[in-house]
Amino acid sequence: MKHQIKTTDAIFPMPVLLISTFNEDGSVDVMNAAWGTMLSRDMVALNLSETHKTVQNIKVRKSFVIHIADAKHVVEADLFGVVSGSKDPEKFKKSGLTFTKSELVDAPVINELPIAMECEFVEYQSDATGMGVIGKVLRTSVEEAHMKDGKVDIDSLEAIAYDPYTLGYYKVGGRVGNAFNDGLKLM
Repeated sequence: MKHQIKTTDAIFPMPVLLISTFNEDGSVDVMNAAWGTMLSRDMVALNLSETHKTVQNIKVRKSFVIHIADAKHVVEADLFGVVSGSKDPEKFKKSGLTFTKSELVDAPVINELPIAMECEFVEYQSDATGMGVIGKVLRTSVEEAHMKDGKVDIDSLEAIAYDPYTLGYYKVGGRVGNAFNDGLKLM
């Protein structure tokens, strides 16, 4: 029997995305955002309000990088979610992480995180049904250590997901099936 629980403002689990931008002075700003998805193969949507420093930076710099947070960096990822860049412009420095400026967009790529999606800002949708930041992915890169047979090794990534019900982070891993295949067994 299913039990009724309080509905949160999220479908869970949610990805833990770290969005990096440059501030006006060239310093690095990073935001933890669980509200992100792919719109198409090369388009992303981040459901973020314009009050975020990161969104303001995206609109000025016309670019951003999305990183997939991993278990190894859960403390840093949480820092980027609990501390506002508007209130503490030194939060990236405090994280101990490093960056390299993207060759494609005016945004930083965080060196220690396993996946980076370099994005060009397309538009900001602010109406009642708008998605917020829309971006075009120009390049996705993955650390070689997380590749196997030319594909991303999901288990080695130890990507983390956020559960809004328990306010917890959980590792993603352990393949349980084959998409676009297993269901055919019932035909």
